[in-house]
Amino acid sequence: MSSSAEPQPGRTGGGWPVRRPTGMLVIDPVPLFREGLAALAERTPGIRLLGMTGNMHNAVSMCERLRPDVVMIDAVLDPRCHLGQLLASGDDAVSVLAVVREPLRHQRYLATALGAGVHGIVLRSAEPAQLVDAIRRTHLERRYLDPEMAALASGLGVRHTMTARQPLSRREYQVLQLISDGMENQAIAKALFVSVETIRTHVKSILRKLHARDRAHAVAVAFRLGVLVTHREGPVLDVPVARTPAVANGHAGEQLPRLPHRPLLAATGQPVRSTPISRPAAR
Repeated sequence: MSSSAEPQPGRTGGGWPVRRPTGMLVIDPVPLFREGLAALAERTPGIRLLGMTGNMHNAVSMCERLRPDVVMIDAVLDPRCHLGQLLASGDDAVSVLAVVREPLRHQRYLATALGAGVHGIVLRSAEPAQLVDAIRRTHLERRYLDPEMAALASGLGVRHTMTARQPLSRREYQVLQLISDGMENQAIAKALFVSVETIRTHVKSILRKLHARDRAHAVAVAFRLGVLVTHREGPVLDVPVARTPAVANGHAGEQLPRLPHRPLLAATGQPVRSTPISRPAAR
């Protein structure tokens, strides 16, 4: 039997297993918070930011494309945990970490999140080191509860029923999004590269699960339940983070794409021409 003082194979000095970096997808409507998490991931060995978005309707397609280990979801953006449940049940390799703001720091939300299958819950006010710990433990242990939320968990069962309605599948969620954008079945089929008959089947399933009379009623019910939300921000840039070679701190870094240069405009709307500064002749 090996002594407890001996180093265990496959573990670092900090006690975390040596493995590939934990891929993270951030879904949060606040640009400053997203940028803060991007900076935190860049300086933290073992965590790689794969992408970020402020639009929950793009989250499913980004998750399918980027295949993250952990998806961080702002709780205010998904208060009833419909998106969290969708991602948690759609892929066993994905762990969902809910980032909770003060308005949702109560037992009712905690019960909803646990019932939806959310793996980790951390307060938005947590220190950076605690956020890193929450990301790692959510991925490795598939469970994490912020210590300040632990008291609210007393008296709660392991699982709770989120809603009496059967949850939508990933594809049904995508179809519902496109229906809310005013697209007809043929256009939806073309966008998702499936047949029109397949879309009709999805629409029928959506109507049944939402107890809706027709497509318009389904969209109205979805907004009322929080399955679909109205975004109050302007256009959001969904950023799959470009991978770059190893950086100075010894781990693979991530670099956000540069925005295109736009000329400075004067009040007239015309480009401002720069005037070269004349230098005095050398004496």
